[in-house]
Amino acid sequence: MKYIISLSNRIMQRYLPDPFLFVILLTLTVFGFALVLTDSTPMNIVQYWGEGFWGLLAFSMQMVLVLVTGHVLASSPFFKKGLGQLASLPSTPGQAIILVTIVSLLASFINWGFGLVIGALFAKELARKVDGVDYRLLIASAYSGFVIWHGGLSGSVPLTIATPGHFSEGLIGVIPTGETIFATYNLIIIAALFITIPLVNRLMMPAKDQTITVDKSLLEDGESLQAASIEASASTPSEKLENSRVLSMLIGIAGVSFLVYYFTNNGFKLNLDIVNFLFLFLGILLHGTPRRFLEAVTNAVKGASGIIIQFPFYAGLMGIMVSSGLANVISEGFVSISNSVTFPVFVFWSAGIVNFFVPSGGGQWAVQAPIVLEAAQNLGVPVSKAAMAVAWGDAWTNLIQPFWALPALAIAGLKAKDIMGYCVILLFVTGIIISLGFLIG
Repeated sequence: MKYIISLSNRIMQRYLPDPFLFVILLTLTVFGFALVLTDSTPMNIVQYWGEGFWGLLAFSMQMVLVLVTGHVLASSPFFKKGLGQLASLPSTPGQAIILVTIVSLLASFINWGFGLVIGALFAKELARKVDGVDYRLLIASAYSGFVIWHGGLSGSVPLTIATPGHFSEGLIGVIPTGETIFATYNLIIIAALFITIPLVNRLMMPAKDQTITVDKSLLEDGESLQAASIEASASTPSEKLENSRVLSMLIGIAGVSFLVYYFTNNGFKLNLDIVNFLFLFLGILLHGTPRRFLEAVTNAVKGASGIIIQFPFYAGLMGIMVSSGLANVISEGFVSISNSVTFPVFVFWSAGIVNFFVPSGGGQWAVQAPIVLEAAQNLGVPVSKAAMAVAWGDAWTNLIQPFWALPALAIAGLKAKDIMGYCVILLFVTGIIISLGFLIG
């Protein structure tokens, strides 16, 4: 195992480019495949790319806010203390790896945006508390829990088909979550991953002479040490407003009041906007004054550059895949070699491939649903299971897709190649578990 991990890390360190270069290479690859496998002309493909380029602007801003508001909340005194106490539980590197993996799995099962941020923030706190833990593996472990999100409570595919009025209702009706998220085979897959992923992460721990730790001083958030003195010496009206606890309290209470109203009327339904709203207003309240809150925001924004510049390129990729019909070609290829037993597994694999180029759960479902659902009905496979196969495929290859790792990498201060050696191993292990789950479930 240690030899395989060492080899995987060396390959990733040597050959995996920066995520920005990675998305450029992906774009050129998709351009070539679309040219060969579809009827699109070069100019058609350029048109699809350019027209889709800004298709994820709203989502990009949501992801920036996930990163910024999560970082701001975690840097508040209250959460620092709470995360610090939780991070004091493990006494060895192995225990730290297992704990951060479980926390990430739990958080991602509840809500994908929550899990994406909390795991990385908790990993940083563990790196401060536990001596001798490999920082790369710690962050990889924090990110590994994200693989279960689409089988969890915030899975976009199962929640979409459980909502009246969804675009496939005329074909399949409304599918309750009891047949998807809470189906026996799905719960078995999740339980198996909850057991397996922490153990695999623990087994991947490098030898002491190969362990790469991080200087703990580099993990500090860089908050201004002058905040308290500035607050005490505020003299002008503007300075007094900037350091007013009353203003933060009033706007914070307004935000919390809306959250109470929302959860009262909608139940515990989390989406990305509500997670951001929750993080934002709790951050305002817990930082105490507008000045301290804005200082935390300034520190957090520094890590958002990758999301801002790279997500439009992924939107362009998605434009080529959808408009050229390349995503359909891939899906139809796997469906054509399937039977009633292998169909869910082949759909899962095809969704994993499509996810590389259409890194949006909702967008991928819109592309694959017409092909997958019709084929499932023709083969006598439950459409609920076919839908979950797409959902799990979409989540599976996120392990080696830098698109989703960017927020965690920004929080950790690492590059994709620092963690991908571990994530490749997890990709194979989780792929086997999920495939078996669909075969025998």
